[in-house]
Amino acid sequence: MKVGIVGGTGGMGKGFAMRWCKSHDVLVGSRNAQRASESAAIYESDAKEAYGSIQGTITGSDNLSIASDSDVLLLSIGYENIDSTCPDVLNNIKDDCIVVSPIVPMEKTDVGFEFIPFRDNKQFAHQMVQNHMKDPSRLVSAFHVISEKKLANLKRELDYDIFVCGDDKGAVDVVNGLINEIDGLRPLYIGGSRLSYMVEISTPILLNIMIQNRIKNPGIKIV
Repeated sequence: MKVGIVGGTGGMGKGFAMRWCKSHDVLVGSRNAQRASESAAIYESDAKEAYGSIQGTITGSDNLSIASDSDVLLLSIGYENIDSTCPDVLNNIKDDCIVVSPIVPMEKTDVGFEFIPFRDNKQFAHQMVQNHMKDPSRLVSAFHVISEKKLANLKRELDYDIFVCGDDKGAVDVVNGLINEIDGLRPLYIGGSRLSYMVEISTPILLNIMIQNRIKNPGIKIV
């Protein structure tokens, strides 16, 4: 399976690329194709050093190119960039491509991290991305509560639950499978797309807990 990462040169992109390349071909995307290619080469070298060998590959190119070639496409972009990035990118995907949104609509203010849709009466990220999807049911929300620092550090053990929302069972099953492939992660399905704001709001809640209680890189585990 080919897994593409739009905005893959960021912290989360590195972590996902190095963990999924064990079994899949990972396509790192960026607005700058050269930067993506250079980052992908470093990720692949680091992954081979950590694992000894990998079954997949990590390559890089511009966001539009990797989108058209992906079976699963993860949007590692900011909430404020959805409307500027998604129209071109999502118009370029295959009809059966599954799109994954870990996007969080939040802002840090003097009171802490605030959830923008509730504060400003705006759409949550899943809704905004759906506006640009050929088939909105192929969108799945996941990976909102994982520390990018721990994800990118292959020596760190993970022990997190990942909340998942989506309308298409087949698409959700594929994303759950990718979650299960990362040691220490467990997917927990919350419900359809109308409930995805619950997944998104978990991030500012977690970050405010982290700050107020001085917890370093926390995660969520349901027991």
